[in-house]
Amino acid sequence: MSTHAQQQAAREWERWHEERTATVSAPYGPLSLTGTHWLADYPEGRIPAVPGRWREEGGALVLDAAPEDGLTVDGKPFAGEVRLGADRGPVDASRAAHEGRRLVVLSREGLWAVRVFDPESPARRAFRAIEATPYEPRWAVPGTFRPYPDARTVRVENADGVERGLGLAGEIAFELDGAGHTLQVAVEPDGSLWAVFADATSGNSSYRFRFLRPAAPDAEGAVTVDFNRALLPPCAFADHFICPFPPPGNTLPVAVAAGERQRADG
Repeated sequence: MSTHAQQQAAREWERWHEERTATVSAPYGPLSLTGTHWLADYPEGRIPAVPGRWREEGGALVLDAAPEDGLTVDGKPFAGEVRLGADRGPVDASRAAHEGRRLVVLSREGLWAVRVFDPESPARRAFRAIEATPYEPRWAVPGTFRPYPDARTVRVENADGVERGLGLAGEIAFELDGAGHTLQVAVEPDGSLWAVFADATSGNSSYRFRFLRPAAPDAEGAVTVDFNRALLPPCAFADHFICPFPPPGNTLPVAVAAGERQRADG
């Protein structure tokens, strides 16, 4: 990589880092998550942190609210019953809200939950920065995506201690300092890749695991593996996320001293 290309890549990384910091610290970013409340834990339908009565019915959550609950649905004061599916868009576009808090409906493996995002969360108030290593060319290497003949699902522990399925569609092969490595990856709807990985820095100078999101490979499977853009998972910002741990084989034996490393509070 030429000096000019390195300088441009470093500038692009700086912009990426600034955008990441803004996204994380936004009013309804991951720092604002104050609870993930599984309906199975509240068979009577009353979640202490959330107004209204909630129940599962026919593949959806039904919310029964009284006027005094102070809830809104689709931006309007709500009383009565409404069926809510899982929210899949931005948090601030969730259908239900309460006094500035967004109530996000979540479904995982047939279980339903209500998540609460509060811009006044202690974590958001305490946040100062994402500690990250400045761009270094050596951490951006060419790789090859090798799809599996058939997609597979492995059971992995999640950050909340529950084992869940993690879908994997192939692996990327690459070299670091002359040694070959592979990471198992999922393929996102837009064709980009997603890996959950750990390395020799995990739990020490960096968070216990991180995400990597390479762009979609080309027709020959070529892909850039850029650890400068290793991401902290959402559970690094709030304890109530259920991020998957790395699957077997995704712990690299080298120290990847690159990308996002830790959350820093002031």
